Amino acid sequence: MSNYDLIVLGSGPGGYVAAIRAAQLGLKTAIVERENLGGICLNWGCIPTKALLRSAEIKHYMDHASNYGLKVAGAIEADLDAVVKRSRGVAKQLNQGIGHLMKKNKITVHMGDGAITAPGKMTVKGEKGEEQLTAKHIIIATGARARDLPFAPADGKRIWTYRHAMVPAEMPKKLLVIGSGAIGIEFASFYNDMGADVTVVEMMDRIVPVEDADVSTFLEKALIKQGMTIMTGAGVEELKASTTGVSAKIKGKDGKILAGDYSHCIVAIGIVPNSENIGLEALKIETTRGHINTDPMCRTNVPGIWAIGDITAPPWLAHKASHEGVIAAEAIAQALGNKDVHPHAMDVRNIPGCTYCHPQVASVGLTEAKAKEAGYDVKVGNFPFIGNGKAIALGEAEGFIKTIFDAKTGELLGAHMVGAEVTELIQGYTLGKQAELVEQDFMQTVFPHPTLSEMMHESVLGAYGKALHI
Repeated sequence: MSNYDLIVLGSGPGGYVAAIRAAQLGLKTAIVERENLGGICLNWGCIPTKALLRSAEIKHYMDHASNYGLKVAGAIEADLDAVVKRSRGVAKQLNQGIGHLMKKNKITVHMGDGAITAPGKMTVKGEKGEEQLTAKHIIIATGARARDLPFAPADGKRIWTYRHAMVPAEMPKKLLVIGSGAIGIEFASFYNDMGADVTVVEMMDRIVPVEDADVSTFLEKALIKQGMTIMTGAGVEELKASTTGVSAKIKGKDGKILAGDYSHCIVAIGIVPNSENIGLEALKIETTRGHINTDPMCRTNVPGIWAIGDITAPPWLAHKASHEGVIAAEAIAQALGNKDVHPHAMDVRNIPGCTYCHPQVASVGLTEAKAKEAGYDVKVGNFPFIGNGKAIALGEAEGFIKTIFDAKTGELLGAHMVGAEVTELIQGYTLGKQAELVEQDFMQTVFPHPTLSEMMHESVLGAYGKALHI
């Protein structure tokens, strides 16, 4: 039997970060992983998808080389096998990096399926047979998996989840994407740039429905302009796969059924928590639809058991999981007597969201509609990319930055962006929210010229009628 201060079940971006922070704080730490160090995000999610999207982005620019005064000899062809190989190579490199970090921080790795048998006790069935582990504290970080359509589960051949879509055996000619959240829209954008005929079906009344309505409207127009077919307020009533393709019956917002044939289908309708067979029921750990309930310090209702990441409440984002990992590790160290660490509670209002389609989408805080629903009197600034010199020079003059302030206090309530590189820009507003900056703090900050970040300044100025370049 192996004894630890902390065992982390799952090595995704929440789990491995929690283990590293705990080790830094002097805790004897182990991590249990059933598949790949780094979890879904590093191996099959965030990182390799960005590698795919980078290849699509390069192809997009090559297809439009003439816009930059350049000539390309011959047609641009996508080598799908090479694109996928590059993506898998990126994932492999980072997976090996996680292994190095475990050794560097003296974290013991147990490969196998872990289950909590009692508070502080875990059984691992894996490459070393059955192991019995004990710990003063356990963090559950088992993540989630793609949700299947109940009437048409993914077969990996014609009906795909994101995992199948990352390693396709062939290039889709006509692709149906069900769901327009971040995963659905990213894959729609990738395959559209790679040359597929893409249709996106979303049951809500707009795409990327968690985003501000203005962003959804702009993005839909941009994607349609790129050649996609977008169907909102629509639902897939029937989906059947054959050896040659997929047939679908889609109910539109007008109630009419539209039949269509596609070569492939990606199902991106949400996630299912990996909460089965890990001991939750026996320990009476409280859950909501399979997701573990936690307090802002990541504690469950059972003392000594903590939970982070996609196994808990939304938003289901890798950076939220990592931050929760640090919070939980520091809270555990404090509980074990470390008086030099001061953990802070998670505030989900300050977690940014990013979607890496073309154009990119990024946001933090409340949408304009949510701010008004919450009773705020708001001031709203909106600055377009076309008013920014750097955006025009880049050939990326489509997009905007929107900021929402509390008219009474000047508090930044939310920021919403669509356009080139906004996933990099959003952190400025995220830091502002975390530091509780007000409009004057942003106005009095000097933004470098020429940069895209100047639009952040202009948007704030615009909320108070002071915009300079529009």
